[in-house]
Amino acid sequence: MLDALIIAPHPDDAEIGMGGTLKKMQQDGLAVGVLDLTSGEPTPFGSAEIRIQETADATETLAIEWRENLGLTNRKLQPTLEARAQLANVFRRVRPRWLFAPYPVDAHPDHTAATQLVEEARFWSKLTKSELDGEPFHPERVFFYYSIHLRAIVDPDFVVDISEFWQAKIDSLRCYQSQFITGREALNPSVLDRVETHNAYFGHLIAKQYGEPFSCREPIGLASLASLL
Repeated sequence: MLDALIIAPHPDDAEIGMGGTLKKMQQDGLAVGVLDLTSGEPTPFGSAEIRIQETADATETLAIEWRENLGLTNRKLQPTLEARAQLANVFRRVRPRWLFAPYPVDAHPDHTAATQLVEEARFWSKLTKSELDGEPFHPERVFFYYSIHLRAIVDPDFVVDISEFWQAKIDSLRCYQSQFITGREALNPSVLDRVETHNAYFGHLIAKQYGEPFSCREPIGLASLASLL
C-alpha cells in the first residue's frame, strides 16, 4: 500500500518535477511509489536498454522502493479506455492516498494525455460493478508537479522546501545521461543548470534555498498552520 503515487509520462519526469519532495515524503515516513507510463524511447541519444539502466540507477539513488512501468507507447500516449482500465487497476492494487501527475497545461502531448488519463482512471478506480481488478478505491487527491516544456511563468498553489534533498534530486537526474548530458555538452546553461535555476527561484519565493512547486484543482485543507514556512 502506498501513501503517494507519482505518475510520470516518461522515466525522469518524476525526478525532474518532484525528486526532492519524493525524498522529503520518505523522510516523513510515507510510502512513495513511481509509475512510469512509457519507456520514454526512442530519444536521440538513448535506447531501451540505456533507459532501463538509467531508470534503475535513479531509482536506487532516491531509494524508491516501488516503481513500475505501465508499458504504454512513448510519443503516442493517449487516454484510451484500455489505458484507463490498466491505470485504474494499478490504483486499486497499490491504493495510494495521493496521486501526483504532470501539470495539465504543457506543450508535450504525452504530458497532457498522461494527466487526463490519471484523472479519468482515478474516477474509474472507485466504480463498483465494473470489470476492473480488485476492490473499488478512490485516491483522495490529485496534485500536479511541474515537468513542463513551456517556457512560461507558473503560478503554483504551494511550494515544498527541498533544500535538504536537493543533492539527492540532482544526483538522480545525473543518472539520465542520455537525456540531459550526452550530446548536449555545448548547451549553456545546461539542462541541469536550468532545473537548478527553476528550483532556486521557487526556493527564493518561500525564503529557502530550493523549492518544488505544485498545483491542485481543488481547495487544499490544512489541519493546522504549524507547518507553514
